[in-house]
Amino acid sequence: MFSKVVEPEEALRQIKDGSVIAVSGFNMIATPAYLVNKLYEVYSTYGHPKNIFIIAETCPGTPGKGLDLVGKMIIENKDYDFLRGVLIPFYGWVPNIARLVEENIIEGYNWPIGIVSHWFREVAAGRPGLLTKVGLGTMFDPRYGGGLLNSLAEERKTCRVDLVTLDGEEYLLYRCPKPNIALIRGTTADEVGNISMEHEAAVLNVLAIAQSAKARPDKGVTIAQVKRLARAGSISPRNVQVPAPLVDYVVIAPETPDLHGQTDSILYDPSISGELIPPERTLISNFLQLSVRKVIARRVALELASMVASLGRPILVNLGIGIPADVASVITEEGINEFIFTTVESGPFGGVALTGPDFGASRGFFALIPMADMFTNYEGGIVDAASLGFMQVDELGNVNPAFLPGRMPGAGGFPVIAFGAPNLYFAGEFTAGERNIEISGNTLRIVKDGKVKKFVKRVYKVVYSGSYGIERGQKVLFITERAVFKLGRGVLELIEVAPEIDIEKDILTRMEFEPRIPSKIEYMSKELFSEKPMNLRSLVLEALRK
Repeated sequence: MFSKVVEPEEALRQIKDGSVIAVSGFNMIATPAYLVNKLYEVYSTYGHPKNIFIIAETCPGTPGKGLDLVGKMIIENKDYDFLRGVLIPFYGWVPNIARLVEENIIEGYNWPIGIVSHWFREVAAGRPGLLTKVGLGTMFDPRYGGGLLNSLAEERKTCRVDLVTLDGEEYLLYRCPKPNIALIRGTTADEVGNISMEHEAAVLNVLAIAQSAKARPDKGVTIAQVKRLARAGSISPRNVQVPAPLVDYVVIAPETPDLHGQTDSILYDPSISGELIPPERTLISNFLQLSVRKVIARRVALELASMVASLGRPILVNLGIGIPADVASVITEEGINEFIFTTVESGPFGGVALTGPDFGASRGFFALIPMADMFTNYEGGIVDAASLGFMQVDELGNVNPAFLPGRMPGAGGFPVIAFGAPNLYFAGEFTAGERNIEISGNTLRIVKDGKVKKFVKRVYKVVYSGSYGIERGQKVLFITERAVFKLGRGVLELIEVAPEIDIEKDILTRMEFEPRIPSKIEYMSKELFSEKPMNLRSLVLEALRK
């Protein structure tokens, strides 16, 4: 019997100079870190393969692990022949690779996660790229940068975005070279190369990545990292994520946190892979203490509960990182989680999402789908709503979630989610910097305000286009601890303020532009600022009984 199980060097030495390598992984979830590390070792030993270009589905590493470790060694060795460039949706967890891009040592490109996820499928099908409206009017539009992050990228345009017109409507065509190598990860391989992912926190796009490498005209090579080997044919057919004909080599990796853990900090936990569904009461052991963050999360939860009440049915939502992630805790505390189904962009439905470098995993989820399919839910507006964070908002309702001069985390999943969600609730604190805001007596008092204004004349990078969102009929709110704004055509309107807040002193002087102010402004509910729950369950049940 022919076995595909080999030592890593045997497989990796098949990679030629100048190869385009697709790498799976969402932080450390399903990241083939052992293969990535060994690939650099092979280069260091033999001088080949060099001049490679990496296309990542999200971010294959965390600080000091995976691709970031390779970036660290490149910088320390000052040997820049290994890596020619990267297309990475999120650079935030690979700071050494981000540094190589920022210093213009390698080409750097940034596309949204959902775009790259669907792009793998398009390339695997032999199509020229991905055609979509996502990114119009933003930093991905070639009129405003085209996702090019440095001058090397601007010069070479290995990956490019073109403006295309069909039937009088504008679209963007995302194009990049077809991979000829795929580095993927699973849990188990049988001797002939069937791959299952039963211990992984998400299945991501591993199948599409393998298909993209094997597609014509340049039929490439797929190398799979797993942690264990099974007898040929012993994996249940329903559990095979990547069939053997799509896999050329299998490498067994040590099961260690830096090489093959479920997430950055978790080596193995059956509740992360969905093999065990923990009791609901154990998922959130402690609810949020009353704080500015909780006030904002509550206001978002109130909006979601009102949507359930008005629609008369449960809703499907996405909650982003930061304050929006706190909304899940409020939903559970209020007892309305049975009416609000949350999703994580990596693929889980339901449960409680992990945070920080473990983000992408969830405990207690009830369904798990490939990441490209999850982003179909977002781009197509299948979800009912989304809540996302913001760093900057301008007078036109454009949003910059993370970019600043010298700070290049990448757009991640934000652009596709923000594009497609029909109801969009941006949630964040009104100012940034050192501040002291007290909440007591069912109201809010600003003792010391932050010096950094987040509502600015023009955002540094447009990652969400307010005008395009209004044109597409989105309902958009900006929710903070002291004020709520509604996006209109070309203007933000102040619709709510916290009790006892001075509009002139606490809001208008802390903005770089003046919003539209109606003759009558509502006050934010005092229940938002109370130690007691808001009783949202009663609101929902009463509406559903009618």
